[in-house]
Amino acid sequence: MRDLTKGKETATIIAFALPMLLGNLFQQFYNMVDSIVVGQFVGKDALAAVGVSFPILFMMIALVMGVTMGSTILIAQFFGAGDLKKVRAVVDTAYVSLFFAALALTVIGLLAADAILDALDVPPGIHAAAAVYLRILFAGFLPMFGYNTVSAILRGLGDSKTPLYILMAATLLNIVLDLLFVVAFGWGVAGVAWATVIAQGMSFAGGIILIDRRNELVRLRVRELKFDRDMFALSLKLGLPSGIQQTLVGLGMTVLSRVVNAFGTDTIAAFAAAARLDNLASLPAMNLSQALSTFVGQNMGAGKTERVKRGHLSAVIVGVGISIVIGLAVVFFGKPMMAIFSSDASVIAIGARYLFIVGLGYWLFALMFINNGVVRGAGDVMIPMINTLLALWVVRLPLAFWLSGFMGSDGIWLSVPAGWVVGAVFSTWYYLGGRWKTKMIARKAPPSEAAAD
Repeated sequence: MRDLTKGKETATIIAFALPMLLGNLFQQFYNMVDSIVVGQFVGKDALAAVGVSFPILFMMIALVMGVTMGSTILIAQFFGAGDLKKVRAVVDTAYVSLFFAALALTVIGLLAADAILDALDVPPGIHAAAAVYLRILFAGFLPMFGYNTVSAILRGLGDSKTPLYILMAATLLNIVLDLLFVVAFGWGVAGVAWATVIAQGMSFAGGIILIDRRNELVRLRVRELKFDRDMFALSLKLGLPSGIQQTLVGLGMTVLSRVVNAFGTDTIAAFAAAARLDNLASLPAMNLSQALSTFVGQNMGAGKTERVKRGHLSAVIVGVGISIVIGLAVVFFGKPMMAIFSSDASVIAIGARYLFIVGLGYWLFALMFINNGVVRGAGDVMIPMINTLLALWVVRLPLAFWLSGFMGSDGIWLSVPAGWVVGAVFSTWYYLGGRWKTKMIARKAPPSEAAAD
């Protein structure tokens, strides 16, 4: 456990965010390695099949995983306020609710895989492979949700290192299994799916073992688990808007993939590969946002509002600066980056064009996410959802449909930074307004800022 209410704001946030960033980098390698292995050893049709499946999976898990954000916020606030009994109640409730949610979505996913692919107008040449990939990953939802629940609990307590260690081991296992199942055994798309599921199962098991040995407060005690309706209601109140937000993102990605699918296998494969690089590029901003949510939760719980403001400014400076550097890198080195995934010249050219158009807008994405991290950590969870509705559904998707009609795939890519412009402006305006400071659930009497810091 780590107390984020003390120390220099910039150093505290970076020290907490860095293990999360490294952990999420390893988590992104799950999908990247899948794409690289099938793209290089199976072909662009397999790469497209894996790529077209990702938005569907993201949408299926987004609602439930968003709810875990509610648990993280509550744990951070109660921990900051010193109420360990309520911390345990939130932890128990998270374990129980996520278990049943994972089972329900597994059944739904297994039954609906073909219907979902049909609705997205997935080309016949990659439909069967995509269905196989989806069904295997649906079968692995329980360990996936289990690991993410453990990580959410630990982040709320200020522990971002334990999830990193688990993911490092799991990602290395995933790489070995990918090569074994695809290259040695020739299982194709099914091989990378099974490798991912097995690695996720090991990450969940490893997380439970480490928690059992190191942290009595959040140890998983199956026979003693208690479902607290009040805590569940509070978790939903805080987490459901985040879950809906993430679901809207996933649904938006799914709708966008339908636009992309109309341009054929080369564009689908290029988008699949470029999106992996896009996801990596966005990780610093996303992890600063996550770290800031926990930082804000603990400090607002401790009554340190001015410290929160200083932390936000530090995160903006660091996040925007890093995003500008990353954006320039993908703009100038897009083609060699794409060549990692495919040797097909058309796929590389289309993907590099995507990175050129989108890369210069990464700093806007960073500003939007960091602003959202502050208001979410304070408990003002509706605003990030509204921001997503505005940036994605009001701006990006309509522009993608309209611009692609006369600009081709470039029109789809241009819609991405256009949405970020609107999201960054809206989130900055709301943060400066200050209403987020009134949304706390757990708070103890504020000490003087001078004494507290």
